[in-house]
Amino acid sequence: MKTVYVIVFFVLVTFPFYSLQAQNHFAVLEKNVNIRAKGLTHKLNATKDTLLLESKTIINKVYAVNMNYKREVDLNVRETSVKIPLKKLSKGKHVFVAVQSPVRIVFVVKILRDDSVLLAMEEDKLVSKND
Repeated sequence: MKTVYVIVFFVLVTFPFYSLQAQNHFAVLEKNVNIRAKGLTHKLNATKDTLLLESKTIINKVYAVNMNYKREVDLNVRETSVKIPLKKLSKGKHVFVAVQSPVRIVFVVKILRDDSVLLAMEEDKLVSKND
């Protein structure tokens, strides 16, 4: 009977950590909380793989600079809302700038993992879905 209690205790203690490990996010958004940035709603969708931008005024341009100082996103939007897919961005920190004349709103999106899927298991023949 003591063994059953130990097993039940072990399962109850390790179960929350198992579920947390299974729900790794694709990206994390660090919002701009400045009072001048309140006109732009910036959030991630439910699966955390698309950036959603909405505003009452027109968003003229959106661009992002990665950790290597390269622009991976450079869009002329001229709309009040835009959806930007994050799957093609490299892993790491990306500084986004949304231009609403004359205001520029800066925020950060961190890509936590790449979206490649492993297809082969032999070390010399490693192939990913993106290749």
